[in-house]
Amino acid sequence: MKAIIMDRHGGLDVLRYGDLPDPVAETGQVVVDIHAASINAADVKVREGSSDVTVPKFPHVLGRDFSGVVASLGAGVTDFKVGDAVFGVLPAGQEGAYAEKIAVKAAVVANKPDGLSHVNAAALALIGLTAQNSVEDTLKLKRGETILIQGGAGGVASFAIQIAKHIGARVISTTSTANMDYVRSLGADQVVDYKNEDFTKIVKDVDAVFETVGGEVTTRSFAVVKSGGRIASIGSGHTAPHSPRADVQSLRPAVGRDRPHLERIVHLHATGAVRVPETRVFPLREAVEAQRISEGRHLRGKLVLTMR
Repeated sequence: MKAIIMDRHGGLDVLRYGDLPDPVAETGQVVVDIHAASINAADVKVREGSSDVTVPKFPHVLGRDFSGVVASLGAGVTDFKVGDAVFGVLPAGQEGAYAEKIAVKAAVVANKPDGLSHVNAAALALIGLTAQNSVEDTLKLKRGETILIQGGAGGVASFAIQIAKHIGARVISTTSTANMDYVRSLGADQVVDYKNEDFTKIVKDVDAVFETVGGEVTTRSFAVVKSGGRIASIGSGHTAPHSPRADVQSLRPAVGRDRPHLERIVHLHATGAVRVPETRVFPLREAVEAQRISEGRHLRGKLVLTMR
């Protein structure tokens, strides 16, 4: 199979387009012929060696979420058949979606409906899991509450805005000048231009913050939460950042991989509660260019690689 391979950590130059052996389905697994795979910010960190994720061995293939067609079944798999269109997110610790094929546990894969393209399913998979786990499971956002979602034009944040509105919350979001109309179109009730405005002088007493940016944005977000409120952060590593306020809870979402959350993505999309983010598509062999855009950190929506 063709894949984007890295033989060491480093810059974009460590990525090469080449051949690897086809995977074989073990017990409880399916092999999927990948049609599309998403690029995520974490991929750049893994490539550079700055992530908490440890590469078990080289050569290594990046990529966590994908959409494709079941090519073969491992022993004990009865809930899929060869030819089924599926999508999913690889279990924590497994990567390899920048490739034409992947072997993955059947339990973390879901059927892809005909009305959702492979590109769109790949674009929604990991951001959908992350947004659900953060807004619904971790923050437990309720109707009538107000939430600040940092970095609203990004993939995860754009999904989170739509989930929050679906729940019935009031949504404030930050973004750059160029993306203000886009974030409003996602449903944000109030948009703060972080390039020209200080959100801490505009936003006050929110019930919750979903923080996707990291750095000083995380630290400063504690100032705008009401007493008894909470912050969920995915931008500051794998542990919850320290809360400088005893009356504000700091949380780190645990983004589990499972079929029920994937099926909820399908439901939210099918009912019109969420839409696919703006997506730029690249053929697999142009993964280096896609990662160059991703590491710029000012991306609107998602980047997706196509294999077929």
